[in-house]
Amino acid sequence: MTERKTKMVPLGELTLMDRFLFDAAMENEEVHRAVLEIILGRDIALLTKNETEKELRTSPLLRSIRMDVFSMDEDRIIYNSEMQKQLKYDLPKRSRYYQSLLDSSLLEPGSIHFNLLNETYIIVITPYDIFGLGKYKYTFQARCSEDLSCVLEDGAVRIFLNTKGKNRDEVSSELVEFLEYAEQTDGKQACESESERIRKIHNYICKIKSSEEMGVRYMQAWEEKVKDREEGFENGARDKACQTAHNLYDRGFSAEDTSRIVEESLETVRQWYQEWAGK
Repeated sequence: MTERKTKMVPLGELTLMDRFLFDAAMENEEVHRAVLEIILGRDIALLTKNETEKELRTSPLLRSIRMDVFSMDEDRIIYNSEMQKQLKYDLPKRSRYYQSLLDSSLLEPGSIHFNLLNETYIIVITPYDIFGLGKYKYTFQARCSEDLSCVLEDGAVRIFLNTKGKNRDEVSSELVEFLEYAEQTDGKQACESESERIRKIHNYICKIKSSEEMGVRYMQAWEEKVKDREEGFENGARDKACQTAHNLYDRGFSAEDTSRIVEESLETVRQWYQEWAGK
């Protein structure tokens, strides 16, 4: 089997678009608050400690979700902030699924009034424009198709941010600077910025990158990620080999010939053959 090697990017070269650095930075309440205030354009007083990699699951039989950053403010508004560096065309429906699982966790058993549901913001930051309109910020709330001025007041807001936006005159300069900084995470950018929030974010990121403890955490996270990838690749290759072997078994190939073709041990192939013969 071909050996798969993955090169580790040094911690000092990561940008905010990289999930490890994003999560590490957003663990800090002041940084998280600064990011939310830049995006939403208002002051925010967070109530709960930020949770990173928070998992939600409604059933062991259904797909769970793992939110990058989860928090709640003093008005009990919930924020789920996601960094999506890799191009994903399913983000609209992915955000819908996140919204549904998030909502399912908000009411206690026996709750009568659905108006007790918290207001929620799902925020997705990307280095690409999935809607193709050249905007830095896309904000979605449900509206009536017959009258767009009629908003469905369900408290659910989804925001998609695009670092490649072109409509500078339609958003705050601070948001543009933040999105550019998120993509480059350059000290020169931060120093030249007029935003105190961006400078605060950068100062904390500098602490992360110079921290020996964070360096160890990053190394451990990277090794775990590589291990998961390798196991996934090996399991996928084994599944493919098994399927090919089954096809050869159905066509009357001997275990010896099949073993050579799928590059699995003769003992393994014989075990497969015995299982299939018993069905």
